Amino acid sequence: MIMESPAPIESSPCPRLAAATRRARIGSYMIEFATLGDPSAADPTLVFLHEGLGCLAMWRDFPTRVARALDLPALVYSRRGYGDSDPFDGPLPSRFMHDEANEALPALLAHLGITHPILVGHSDGGSIALLHAADATAQISAVIAIAPHLFVEPVCVEMIARTADAFPDGRLARALGRYHRDPQRTFAAWSGIWLAPEFLAWNIESEVARVRCPVLALQGTEDQYATLRQIERVAELAADGHAQAIPGARHSPHLEQPEAVASQIVRFVKNRIG
Repeated sequence: MIMESPAPIESSPCPRLAAATRRARIGSYMIEFATLGDPSAADPTLVFLHEGLGCLAMWRDFPTRVARALDLPALVYSRRGYGDSDPFDGPLPSRFMHDEANEALPALLAHLGITHPILVGHSDGGSIALLHAADATAQISAVIAIAPHLFVEPVCVEMIARTADAFPDGRLARALGRYHRDPQRTFAAWSGIWLAPEFLAWNIESEVARVRCPVLALQGTEDQYATLRQIERVAELAADGHAQAIPGARHSPHLEQPEAVASQIVRFVKNRIG
């Protein structure tokens, strides 16, 4: 169902993620992560999954803001190829989000003793969160999907193609270099798969239809990478799915309107899982 927008929560300014970054071996590679509180000592735990060019640091203070408002521990990590995690060893396969949802994420959660996560995913991270929740054996408390992708839309391909055309001028590479160990490889892997002809058929609607935990899908009305049909389909397909548009926001509403988005998440979690 489509939800009406509530008023923002009241909160004091939060600092950026106030936790030491650590690394863990997941299979054959190392993953960068940070925790707020002790995830293994509480149930549930917030787990933040970043966008296609994001990483742990690019969430800024948003995880701290939400974790404090809910009084819950949190995990934030950089997927392989991002941040200070080990780089990619080749191009991304068409099922890279399935692989992250079904292999890497469960391994990291098990490593840290997290058994009932609340998954908060942005863009590709939102899709990964939904895919993980589709596994009937996963014990997911809730999913917050911010600007998730359920299928490939022309507007997304067009925007990524424009970004790829502009990448050689160096400005984006320099910006990404502040966050990623190998920004050239990170960008090439991300843009390469999204622009691959075979990826046009990528679609996870059947998986989302298997999700049984509460789901809140959020998206900016001015999202330059997708239409609102993405979150409408989450609300239509998930057993307990809800969609909320964020007026005036683009593809990263949690950074553009952090108070409003945090308010949505806090209210949803408190109402749905206590």
